[in-house]
Amino acid sequence: MNYNINKGIGRTVEFKGLKAQYLFIFAGGLLGTLILVMILYMAGINSYICLFLGAGGASLIVWQTFSLNKKYGEHGLMKIAANKRHPRYIICRKAIHRYLKFTPKASAV
Repeated sequence: MNYNINKGIGRTVEFKGLKAQYLFIFAGGLLGTLILVMILYMAGINSYICLFLGAGGASLIVWQTFSLNKKYGEHGLMKIAANKRHPRYIICRKAIHRYLKFTPKASAV
């Protein structure tokens, strides 16, 4: 008997080349564009303006998401976010002899 083995265990989700967090950006952006167009249409804006904004917004989101995926890769956005949390350099304002000076700890009684 032959059994099918799932070889995708532990791998990230991928759809049309988009991986990991880019899928959420893609889906959220398209959903946000759809909701914006619906609100504008219900507000009475001209339907051609709504269609133009919807098509333009959706194409911008698709283009930007695929370019981010290509530029930064699967874990790139997380690496950039982590890099922003670290200081660029450490400022040392004390004199050097203050770092080398030995101060004994007070003993607990």
